[in-house]
Amino acid sequence: MNSSSTHSNLRVLMVTPRYLPLMGGIETHVYEVGRRLARANLHITILTTDRTGQLPRDETSEGMQIRRVRAYPASADVYFAPEIYREIVTGTWDVVHCQGIHTFVPPLAMLAALRAHIPFVVTFHTGGHSTGWRNAVRGLQWRTLRPLLARAQRLIGVSQFEADLFQQHLHLPREKFTVIPNGGSLPPLPNGAPARNGAALILSVGRLEKYKGHHRVLRAMPHVLESVPNARLLILGTGPYEAALKKLADEYRVAERVEIRAVPAKDRAQMATVLASATLIVLLSEYEAHPIAVMEALALGRPVLVADTSGLRELAQRGLVRAIPLNSSPTQIADTILAQLREPLIPPPVQLPTWEECAEALRAVYAGVTKDEGQDANFNAH
Repeated sequence: MNSSSTHSNLRVLMVTPRYLPLMGGIETHVYEVGRRLARANLHITILTTDRTGQLPRDETSEGMQIRRVRAYPASADVYFAPEIYREIVTGTWDVVHCQGIHTFVPPLAMLAALRAHIPFVVTFHTGGHSTGWRNAVRGLQWRTLRPLLARAQRLIGVSQFEADLFQQHLHLPREKFTVIPNGGSLPPLPNGAPARNGAALILSVGRLEKYKGHHRVLRAMPHVLESVPNARLLILGTGPYEAALKKLADEYRVAERVEIRAVPAKDRAQMATVLASATLIVLLSEYEAHPIAVMEALALGRPVLVADTSGLRELAQRGLVRAIPLNSSPTQIADTILAQLREPLIPPPVQLPTWEECAEALRAVYAGVTKDEGQDANFNAH
């Protein structure tokens, strides 16, 4: 990144419903690009929420300023946070970047940016949801946000799938959209490539929500163990579905072969070690725009099995992962897992996006929208 750019001192406010120490794709994205932009001498402030009231309101981390405001209710993920509006209209920002669009946070941030005459950009970061009605109204929700999204200086998809999806739903000009993929890079393994002890380690990654599909892998485990008795399943993540997954492991009598745990969000070296030690990485999620964990697994040369849906299909079409239908039976899932264990699909070395490239593409977007507010800048990071 060129820190000598005339736009290196931009004051950027990244607005996100959740941030570290909470774990998830958006949280990882904001952390990885934010600290790199701060190293390039941009003034990065992360405005986020706290439903508990137990996290620090203000802190500094790796050159970034982090400010948390209360969100309500504490037991739901709508993230109604009125202070978001006030923080934006009373601040001195050159550009506001809304990270994600699936809660009450982004419309408040967009309204505040318009009120304060601050240019804003939006990265969609769409994901699934474990509640059926929330998935059913997603299209309506997006169309409701269209008047605000139409006022954004740039709309960013983390995959071509996501950019195409929103362009079709919103009927906005193609030139308003940019594709900036998540990075797929991890720090070097601390002790080199981990030794595999011969036992097959199947790793199911992602937040512990039902839509992420961990239960699909778990239900296939009895069939996998019939052929590979020493196989183990590691479900890596945190979230409200943990108790249900543990109960399911007991019901299927595979609890001794299943472990559920998490890696601290900032411990990227440990995440690299866990991913590298896996025999197979699985993500049978209902919806993913551009899953960070899968990109990281591919960067480490690990075979990946995904559900044939959303942005995961895009990776399968490129020959990077193997995909199966979302409605596959436990036996069909087990058969595909066994096939991947015996003859894994490991793609040849490919040039995956890096977090440095992601951050540099965002810096170019910020420079473009602040250089001539109200006119489209010709930046495209894909």
